[in-house]
Amino acid sequence: MSPLIATLSLVAVALYLASGGLLAARLSKGGGVATLDSPKTMLLSLGLVAVLLHGIVLYYFLVTEDGLNLGFYNAISLLLWFIALLLLLVSLKSPVENIGIALLPLAAVSLLLEAFLPSDHVVGTDMGLGLHILTSLLAYAVLTLAAVQAILVAVQHKHLHNRHPGGFIRALPPLETMESLLFQMITVGLVLMSVSLISGFITLEDMFAQHQVHKTVFSIIAWLVFATLIYGRWRYGWRGRVALRWILAGFIALLLAYIGSKLVQEILLGR
Repeated sequence: MSPLIATLSLVAVALYLASGGLLAARLSKGGGVATLDSPKTMLLSLGLVAVLLHGIVLYYFLVTEDGLNLGFYNAISLLLWFIALLLLLVSLKSPVENIGIALLPLAAVSLLLEAFLPSDHVVGTDMGLGLHILTSLLAYAVLTLAAVQAILVAVQHKHLHNRHPGGFIRALPPLETMESLLFQMITVGLVLMSVSLISGFITLEDMFAQHQVHKTVFSIIAWLVFATLIYGRWRYGWRGRVALRWILAGFIALLLAYIGSKLVQEILLGR
């Protein structure tokens, strides 16, 4: 790794941590939804610069003459980069920036792992496979944001129900707004998952081959869980704890499909 890439990695990590830490400090003081000329823009700008530098480092490690190097740590870094980028862009229009308190530091950790723990797993770059990889990563990113949003909604619902909202809860947008954003995320994530699964079945020779079956089965389970949740929300008005259980179940299935399969195959089995 070149000194320039190492420097960019460390600067991006520092900016991620600064952005996440300042968001946490702002929220702890009860800062509400900010306007465009308020500190919110400054905090998000730090994160966006971190994402830009992270992207440069990703390109250095991912792009090879033989294709994309989607080794375990590279893949985790790419996924967290997508999550951070999506979070910050959505935050410019919607009040979801508080999710960054947890996710921006995770992006920093993923960048450190990628930079200092190299991993190799080169895949081809034909158009069909590229669509499958892109929609998979976007789906995981959106549904990860939804999982964290769901936890915030559950905490907010509990405190409002007990009629003891603290500064943290008062700083959040209204519960109806939070829930509306949550189910918008889930709907978008489900659509992206559908495209990912369809493109995978079309592009890959056998989605149920030995090295793919784990990922395929858990991806289908996650799709069914989120599809059931959307139906339950439309038909029965599911919300609160019921919705949270379904969202976390679907998210765990996604973790097992993506991170779990790569962890077992590349780190534990060394394939």
